[in-house]
Amino acid sequence: MTCESVSFYSEGVRLEGDLYRPKGASADEQRAGIVLCHGYTGVKSLYLPDNARVLAEAGYVVLAFDYKGWGASEGPRTRLAPFSRVADVQAALTFLGTRPGVDPTHLGLYGTSYGGATVIWAAAMDERVRCVVSVVGVGDGRRWMRSVRRPDEWHDLLERAREDREQAVESGESAQAERDEVLMQDRASAALSAAQRANNPDAVSTVPASFIDETLSFHADWVVGRIAPRPLLLITTEDDRLVPPEESRSLYRHAGEPKKLVVLKGYGHYDVYIEPAFGEVMAATLSWYRAHLPPQALDAPQAG
Repeated sequence: MTCESVSFYSEGVRLEGDLYRPKGASADEQRAGIVLCHGYTGVKSLYLPDNARVLAEAGYVVLAFDYKGWGASEGPRTRLAPFSRVADVQAALTFLGTRPGVDPTHLGLYGTSYGGATVIWAAAMDERVRCVVSVVGVGDGRRWMRSVRRPDEWHDLLERAREDREQAVESGESAQAERDEVLMQDRASAALSAAQRANNPDAVSTVPASFIDETLSFHADWVVGRIAPRPLLLITTEDDRLVPPEESRSLYRHAGEPKKLVVLKGYGHYDVYIEPAFGEVMAATLSWYRAHLPPQALDAPQAG
């Protein structure tokens, strides 16, 4: 596997990415390309390099990138802006399709957590996407945020969103909130997340309070049915207490064929990024891609 730093533009903003290629891949070979999409407050240097390695070793050309305002990319810092993220994914697809050795008619998406909703929206809007994998994704932002809170916490969150919405139109800025106040984590998720983020300089501990409204309005359930007849794989974990498995089950109910739902037993949300759950996630992912988006198109000329 090789990794190259790249940059491209989305809505006039420069985004930074990493392009992974299989070792020894020739520019004369036309390979399928996959765009990786991280989650709520993730960056391309967190978790995604492991996914990219496995996919590149399987023969795919893979692009990971930072959304606007995140990590190394330009733009207003740390806004969630879910629909703008969809535009970033579409720009990433365009960029990946122009790379030597990539077949622009064989592009796929892989998203995790909040990125699992982002890839569904992008695929629903963009028919260039041939195959989708969504892992521990969010189906309905409002249902999700409500499901992990006690009644008092839910009402407090809505009040916080209202106050911030009103002061933002007066001042032009959203107030900062603690990440864990908006992204309410269970104990296991908090511990695993903190360990993974501890040594990453791009990890953040505060986010704009506008995150709340932006999430409450983002519902992949609304559009997932538009992906069919392109294939969709949904992977969730039985003991996910951060993004409950009902989110993936709801997406599955709303999706058309071909579709598949994989429920991994005995794991929580952040377990999907570490072994042994990571191996199970990637085994299911590779099986799906190989069936529906082979690394080299069957009708493409083979090198040698």
